[in-house]
Amino acid sequence: MKTMNSIGNPSLSALLACLLLFIVFSPSSAIPRKLTSLVQQQPLVLNYHNGPLLKGNITLNLVWYGKFTPAQRSVILDFLCSLNSPNAPSPSVSSWWRTTGYYKGGPSTLTLGRQVLDENYSLGKLLQSPQIPIIAAKAGRALRSGGTAINLLLTSADVVVDGFCMNRCGTHASSAAAGGKGSRFAYAWVGNSASQCPGQCAWPFHQPIYGPQTPPLVAPNGDVGIDGMIINLATVLAGTITNPFNDGYFQGPAGAPLEAVSACTGIFGKGAYPGYPGSVLADKTTGASYNTNGINGRKYLLPAMWNPRTSACDPVV
Repeated sequence: MKTMNSIGNPSLSALLACLLLFIVFSPSSAIPRKLTSLVQQQPLVLNYHNGPLLKGNITLNLVWYGKFTPAQRSVILDFLCSLNSPNAPSPSVSSWWRTTGYYKGGPSTLTLGRQVLDENYSLGKLLQSPQIPIIAAKAGRALRSGGTAINLLLTSADVVVDGFCMNRCGTHASSAAAGGKGSRFAYAWVGNSASQCPGQCAWPFHQPIYGPQTPPLVAPNGDVGIDGMIINLATVLAGTITNPFNDGYFQGPAGAPLEAVSACTGIFGKGAYPGYPGSVLADKTTGASYNTNGINGRKYLLPAMWNPRTSACDPVV
């Protein structure tokens, strides 16, 4: 049996091939635009699962676990204080944080509360997941259901946390709180990846472990590990506010959700694509890359956040 060929005439085949090349590469052709529309991604939607969100005035308690220099603590504290500060020039950290107010329940204001220094590694330098809420609770279990506090655990570069660098750079969750039936407290953890996996948890300030090996950006505060922590801190704080108990805003399975910022991974400026963070600002003196201004003249590079008003990952710049 012969195989049927719809174009049996060689000269006709050549003619059609030339015509096809003209259609595909002609700048005025409508064909490429039509093909592009066929593969255009659908709008990203984070569904609301009817659970409580953390809104209103919220106290942020900190536990510094391990060795942090005063300069490192200053960078992080200035960032946290910038979240609700109107004093920074535009584009500001507070304008980035304002997007969380577009989620159900309105805006949230974070205020620094108690700080605990655990410089002697009370549970050692190798931490398992169940130990994270135990250490976080050192700052006080002030949060109750519908309550007013988040406990934040920050680990230094010499602390190894279960799953760190393998499948997470930070996380947030909730735990049962003492002194109240059904009460819970929300906590978050972020680690310094400088000596463990900067290519994974401090990108784009370090060349990535995988993918295109583009030159890294210059860290705006001169510390790859700490500037990487800011990116991950922004990610988990936005997730904590909008999905504190795994029944808020997210897409996908509750055990591995895409949340307000984690749904927008790798996007820092307009035109971002895998391996390229997008178009961001550059400091004229240092060449450092940033997209937001904080208090005390600080500059930060923050990831895009999903905006429920536009159903899109909106970078600041």
